[in-house]
Amino acid sequence: MAETAGGRTRALTLSTIAFTACFAVWTIFAIIGVRIKADLGLNDSQFGLLVATPILTGSLSRIFLGIWTDQYGGRRVFTVVMLASAVAVWLLSTVSTYPMFLLAALGVGLAGGSFAVGIAYISRWYPRELQGTALGIFGVGNVGAAVTNFGAPFILVAIGWERTAQVYAVVLAIMAIIFFLTTKEDPVVMERRRSGTKARSTLMELEPLRNLQVWRFALYYFFVFGAFVALALWLPRYLIGVYGLDIKTAGMLAAAYSVPASLFRAYGGHLSDRLGARKVMYWTFGVSAIALFLLSYPATDYVVHGIRGDITFSVAMGLVPFVVLIFILGFFMSLGKAAVYKHIPVYYPDHVGSVGGLVGMIGGLGGFILPVLFGVMNDLTGVWTSCFMALFLLVAVAFVWMHVSVVFMERKATAEQLAELPELPEMQPIHKPHHEGALGRPSSS
Repeated sequence: MAETAGGRTRALTLSTIAFTACFAVWTIFAIIGVRIKADLGLNDSQFGLLVATPILTGSLSRIFLGIWTDQYGGRRVFTVVMLASAVAVWLLSTVSTYPMFLLAALGVGLAGGSFAVGIAYISRWYPRELQGTALGIFGVGNVGAAVTNFGAPFILVAIGWERTAQVYAVVLAIMAIIFFLTTKEDPVVMERRRSGTKARSTLMELEPLRNLQVWRFALYYFFVFGAFVALALWLPRYLIGVYGLDIKTAGMLAAAYSVPASLFRAYGGHLSDRLGARKVMYWTFGVSAIALFLLSYPATDYVVHGIRGDITFSVAMGLVPFVVLIFILGFFMSLGKAAVYKHIPVYYPDHVGSVGGLVGMIGGLGGFILPVLFGVMNDLTGVWTSCFMALFLLVAVAFVWMHVSVVFMERKATAEQLAELPELPEMQPIHKPHHEGALGRPSSS
């Protein structure tokens, strides 16, 4: 038992550090992409596609990496993913044309698939009552986006974006070696090897994906994670364009969003264990909707035709309130990310890899689709805040679907109890079974 406790602590610690390194690599285009945009003369749509391409690979690979983790073990799969990603990042520094950058970005995106590996690997080390907290701690690795937003601009200015990519590649390769040498396979895989039991087939792993509930969880994650990745990639560009900041200042302020959206994920896991994931999701969607409504309001000039002439005034969000609002948004999205993954080992304990992989894939696709959408909306509307308008619509749809599903589930669960109540609540004190016949229900007598 002591060995298991020590092994799971070591597995959680090293997995979190490894995921942080992977996430930093996964979002590297948020910083070096700005310089590449200037070098190649890209428009906003092309820039949005460039920064989102790694997110596509990282998303689509999650479901397969999750299944392979269930089948072959997280230690080996995690190591292979990090080494392959390190090679792709190094090759990134050798290309010079836009199509080649997109191709290299596909390889870089493998780093994002490490999330599905870690979720399946870590969940097997912990009992159900601690899984929310453990997975929340692992999810803190999202802070890798803040590491890139904060640190990469300084490296880029000092040695150029090519050398920055090479530094990232070397660090990730070293992390892969350390992870492999210092961790063990999870207890399920070790027991399977001792007993000679074969892993389930891929089709068996995919069986739970037929449930609509899984896809509802995926929509939640499309917002709480996909929108987080999209904003982590887009905010430096937004801050430079709207507030005229330099890249170093924009990167540090974007970190004000990325840090709370990552670090507080562990707290979200704790709250999900203690209060329930559903309650945390209600808070996440409610506060996010309010914050996004305020952020989506564009700078506007008004003219009021008064008695003594026209009265003009403007409405615009300054830099300070903007940073405060994105901090609040990041905090509640971090709680929601943990709450979504608290559901999975509870509802699907034997399919965490496949279900978690699908949910992570859909969430990651949000990180690919949304930056492209942001760039296209900028080009089509010419309104900077159009990105927040899109996110407000997204959270509203997710909020409504969740609430309708919860209400339907509660009504179905209490249908039998409700059938025993009188039609008029005020009649409860004198309600008798033989009165039901007078109310149009079958009499029990």
